[in-house]
Amino acid sequence: MTPSEVRRKQIQDFAAAHHIPVRDHSLLSTALTHTSYANEHRQQGIHDNERLEFLGDAVLDLVIGEYLFRKYPAWPEGDLTRAKASAVCEPALASCARKFYLGETLRLGKGEEHTGGRQRASILADAFEAVVGAIYLDTSYETAAEFIMEHLKPYLDLIDSGDYTRDYKTELQEFLQQDGDVDLRYNLLRDEGPDHDKTFYMEVELNGEAVASGVGKSKKAAAQQAAQAALQKLQANGGARS
Repeated sequence: MTPSEVRRKQIQDFAAAHHIPVRDHSLLSTALTHTSYANEHRQQGIHDNERLEFLGDAVLDLVIGEYLFRKYPAWPEGDLTRAKASAVCEPALASCARKFYLGETLRLGKGEEHTGGRQRASILADAFEAVVGAIYLDTSYETAAEFIMEHLKPYLDLIDSGDYTRDYKTELQEFLQQDGDVDLRYNLLRDEGPDHDKTFYMEVELNGEAVASGVGKSKKAAAQQAAQAALQKLQANGGARS
């Protein structure tokens, strides 16, 4: 097989395995081509994903903006803006990209490849936006919106819970995955107060050992606080403990 045929099959397999709703696989290949790779292959006329990233960013803003506008009719502009920013921030989009192993299919220049570009949040987030742009161009706004809503659901759920500055549970899970398989659990220690005003106490357990705890007015908020504390502790210690 020629290099172009290998790439075409790689993109087709990637789209099929991760349910990327595109028909024009050359468009998806461009979405997964970093500028560093295109610069190293100028003579081959290979395009990078920056234009698709620009388009995908606009589609993301519209889809999430419309969702929040309809979901929270009483919210002022400032609250809507903060909520949207939390859902489409770089860590959130990079996390979405990692969930379907987008980095493995990215074409990167040699320098980016050798310096860990496949896992760099900025590159993954940009590539996710480019994939959204490709889906929009190749299918429809509705299809792109369905794809966006499916992948950003955890961050939209955080907005519902009222604690949406960062998704520490996802960040903790991804941090721990660097050390291989781990047993991560969230345990409700207790709750206090009347039904209309409860306070929840949650604990993070890693490989059977309590790591950190958190408190919140909902189980989700308490788990987020516990995950934040655990992440900070583990990062300071250099990783997970078996």
